[in-house]
Amino acid sequence: MAKSNSAEARAGWLLAAPPAVYAALLLAAPLATVLLYSVLTGEKGAVSTPFTLSNYAEILSKPVYKAVMWRSLYVSMLVTLTTVLLAYPIAYFVSFHVSPSKKSLWLFLITIPFWTSYIIRVSLWRTILGYDGIIDSTLISTGLMDSQLNILSNGVISIIITLSHAYAPFAVLPIFVSLEKVERPLLEAGQDLGESKLMTFLRVTLPLSMPGVIAAVLIVFIPTVGDYVTPELIGGGKTPMVANLIESQMLKQRDQAMGSALAVTAMLIVGIVSVVFVLMNRRFIGGQK
Repeated sequence: MAKSNSAEARAGWLLAAPPAVYAALLLAAPLATVLLYSVLTGEKGAVSTPFTLSNYAEILSKPVYKAVMWRSLYVSMLVTLTTVLLAYPIAYFVSFHVSPSKKSLWLFLITIPFWTSYIIRVSLWRTILGYDGIIDSTLISTGLMDSQLNILSNGVISIIITLSHAYAPFAVLPIFVSLEKVERPLLEAGQDLGESKLMTFLRVTLPLSMPGVIAAVLIVFIPTVGDYVTPELIGGGKTPMVANLIESQMLKQRDQAMGSALAVTAMLIVGIVSVVFVLMNRRFIGGQK
């Protein structure tokens, strides 16, 4: 029996070894390189010793860096809030009001935006939001506006609209899965006890679906903080976020040390926020047991 267990353990390690090496090469090694570069001195497009924390001190002291960091968090949080608020009713409708035989079709339709390139979808929003675009033409032709609205001129609003559309399917799917796990007899029992549909939703459905909501928040929040394409194409580079700042430091300023320090700082901020939501998720899951 002991030999059998030992052989199974060796077989397990052999199976796990290639993916582990692959993950180490593609994830751990680049991350370690960025961490190392962030504490080196950047000079003439290269990094060198001595080791220093001056890059982090500059990030904390310079207003431009702090402003971009706060803008990235602000935009990402608004995008996350908007996306989840829009995604929840869709997921609720599909879960509770669509027949089981047609739910797969609805989920298929929700994922249709993924059929086109992300850059194409972002570029199309320029046509919709820009000067003399679809929104402007419609408002003027109907007499609701006398002049061009040009939403694209407001970088933050246009970025929020574009990112909310781009990440909506990512929010719908986890919320839908969570709602599907809600036992329908619990809802019927609540209404049998005299609760209205609204109170049953607030006291039963919403708390039980919170793990899916928190998962949606993480899925949307983490990538939008570091989104590079949308601020560049929609904001025209006039409303940079942290990814645009990192690109500028790395490629234009050729300061790899500062670019790496900005990347590590952004990862730390995202990591802290993510840990908070993970702990909230554990609380909700633990409360359901």
